[in-house]
Amino acid sequence: MSYCVLQTFCVLLLLSLLTSGISVTFNNSSKSSELKCIERERQALLNFKQGLIDEFGMLSTWTNHHNNTDCCKWKHIHCNNETGHVQLLDLHGNGYHAQYLRGNFSFISKLQELRLQNNSLIDGSFNVSSTSTMNSLSSLLHLVLSDNLLRSCSVFHWLSNFTTNLRTLRLDYNFLEGPIPDEFGKAMNSLQYLYLSDNRLQGNVPSFFGSMCKLQRLDLSNNKFNGEFPNFLQNSSWCSRHIFWGLGLSYNQITGNSLKGDATESHLSNFSKLYHLSLSLNSLSLKFDSSWVPPFQLSYLHLASCQLGPSFPSWLQTQSSLIFLDISDGGINDSVPEWFWNKLQNIYMLNMAHNNLIGSIPNMQLKLSYRPSINLNSNNFEGKVPLFLLQASELLLSSNNFSDLFSFLCGNVTAANLATLDLSDNQIKGKLPDCWKSVDRLLFLDLTSNQFSGKIPISIGTLMKLEALVLRNNSLMGELPSSLKNCNNLIMMDVSENMLSGSIPSWVGESMEQLIILIIRGNHFSGNLPLHLCYLKRVQLFDLSRNNLSGRIPTCLNNFTALSQNSINRTETESRVHWYNRTYFEIYSISGYSYYTLHITWMWKGVERSFTNPELILHSIDLSCNNLTGKMPKAITYMLGLVSLNLSRNNLSGEIPSEIGNLRSLESLDISRNQFYGRIPSSISQMDFLQNLDLSQNSLSGRIPLGRHLDTFDASSFEGNIDLCGKQLNKSCFGDQISVKTQEAAVHGEDSVFYEALYMSLGLGFFTGFLGVFGPLLLWQPWRIAYMIFLNRLIDYLLVMVELNIAKCQSWLKD
Repeated sequence: MSYCVLQTFCVLLLLSLLTSGISVTFNNSSKSSELKCIERERQALLNFKQGLIDEFGMLSTWTNHHNNTDCCKWKHIHCNNETGHVQLLDLHGNGYHAQYLRGNFSFISKLQELRLQNNSLIDGSFNVSSTSTMNSLSSLLHLVLSDNLLRSCSVFHWLSNFTTNLRTLRLDYNFLEGPIPDEFGKAMNSLQYLYLSDNRLQGNVPSFFGSMCKLQRLDLSNNKFNGEFPNFLQNSSWCSRHIFWGLGLSYNQITGNSLKGDATESHLSNFSKLYHLSLSLNSLSLKFDSSWVPPFQLSYLHLASCQLGPSFPSWLQTQSSLIFLDISDGGINDSVPEWFWNKLQNIYMLNMAHNNLIGSIPNMQLKLSYRPSINLNSNNFEGKVPLFLLQASELLLSSNNFSDLFSFLCGNVTAANLATLDLSDNQIKGKLPDCWKSVDRLLFLDLTSNQFSGKIPISIGTLMKLEALVLRNNSLMGELPSSLKNCNNLIMMDVSENMLSGSIPSWVGESMEQLIILIIRGNHFSGNLPLHLCYLKRVQLFDLSRNNLSGRIPTCLNNFTALSQNSINRTETESRVHWYNRTYFEIYSISGYSYYTLHITWMWKGVERSFTNPELILHSIDLSCNNLTGKMPKAITYMLGLVSLNLSRNNLSGEIPSEIGNLRSLESLDISRNQFYGRIPSSISQMDFLQNLDLSQNSLSGRIPLGRHLDTFDASSFEGNIDLCGKQLNKSCFGDQISVKTQEAAVHGEDSVFYEALYMSLGLGFFTGFLGVFGPLLLWQPWRIAYMIFLNRLIDYLLVMVELNIAKCQSWLKD
């Protein structure tokens, strides 16, 4: 038994030794086969680091320490597993946390891919004489310097020394200035992808691009190129055997030669596999013969702001693979042929806005497989909206002449993917349709500036996912339907400029706590402001002006948390109001593209303005033009994030709270045409950002406070207050005369000294004479007695003389 145990133990020990031996063997084999970085590349990287200023420790692992000799294990470095060459150098910064590298670089050794994205590399003098170093980059395939602060075009001179098979070069999103040197193009003949967008490059578009015959994509967008556009596309001798897959020249200011006629057609024919063409936002003209048949099938075509018209581009009929199509602002003054609408079956994104497209859209039986985003804004389409457009995820039809919505929504077709419907500024009449359940996945509904009348239908409450309801500038009547309280995801509700009436329902505050924008101005709402409105903690734009509201302003307005903070979470606001979130695309669309933004109109600094992304300014309360009474609640002075406050044209009274100076962010304050009395608080001078101030037509009194910028406001800000005085009204205050005399005395100082001395000498002389005469009488008794006897005799004599004169007068009167 013991022998068996011993034997078993020996077997297990042997297996253990064998296992550990095998493990060690494999480990050693693995280690021996693992390639380390090449020494000259490691030294090159260390020298490269010396030319950089690493304030944030991004290159902290790049050291000469004996335990850290393998540069393939350094951060931001990746090596090729087969050759050991450094394949990826990824030094992207973090713009949100201001982490970046600065400095210059004069050489990089044998890298296969270099990425310095998102940094602030500020190039100094590039060492273009380091030819040997540049030649060592023969294996470099991809060089990415995107999202930096490269400024000088010396980077192009530096790159001109490369003798490599570079395929990709990204210098986009920098601050490169000036023209691109010709020698750069001569050295880059192997490029397939060249990105130079979002810089400040200027001058003519270089003709050397025509020698880059292997280019698959060229992006020169968002620069300052000007002059004649080079016809390198027409030079068939360069690229007759190469494929030109993509051309992007968007966002420029390119003018000059127009690409038109047979020449352009024939030379575009050289690029038979062209699939991505982008010339957006230029002054280019692309007009082709109606019989031209392109040899390519485009998937992406971006020609925004290029002149394509006046006729609709007929060559688009040959393009059966279009996914993205943007021909907006193309000067097209024509009807859309019926064959074009069939192309929507494969489209992800269509933008034909800002043309002069006319006629009606045919009601065709189409299946839009990819839930497209369709933008037909600012044209002259008319008639009914066809049912097949309900399959879109985003449908923008504003500023047209559509006249019917009922057949579109009430055609027994369910819109499973429609999230945005914008039919603002059309000619739609009659009542709002009462069949909103067919589009119950809507997130944004904008029917502004039509001719809708009657009541808001109850079925609108079925839009429970709705985030923005905009019914501004129609003729809607009646009360807000109680079914709207089901729309508790609303971040914006604008029913302004209608004829709605009744009281403001309490459920607006109870059920719509997500509201950021509430605008109901220009209606006939009456009654008191419900206290439940104070539940709107997220509200940033609160406009109830031009109604018939009465009663007091609720003292709980400081519950508007978003307005009570010095700084508002702008990121959260933008993600919802400005449409930066991706929830919409994840649920409704796969295009990842949207043209919709909220259009918001309200009184700003006394002028009605419309705001859209990115200039949207919130943080406003407007209760003007109502019948509100009572005092201005002190709670308003705690709303530190408030930028605009308008309480004008009410019956408010009392004193202006002395704490109003707490509103340091305020830019506009209007409390005119009320019954406020008392003094203007001196704390108002603490509002450093105040640009618009109107305290006129009240009963304010006293002196207008001085200090800081209050003296920059003219009389119109204070007129109509009878007891108010100050420099702004050119009206002196009580006590100003004393100060004026004091100032005059200071100005005429020499005269005042003279008269002061004169008066003093006269006083001293009178006093001396008085003592000289009456002093002895007061001090020496015999003289005083003699003086008194003399006065008694003088008085007796005068009395006798008066009696004699009276007797004589009486005798004369008798005679």
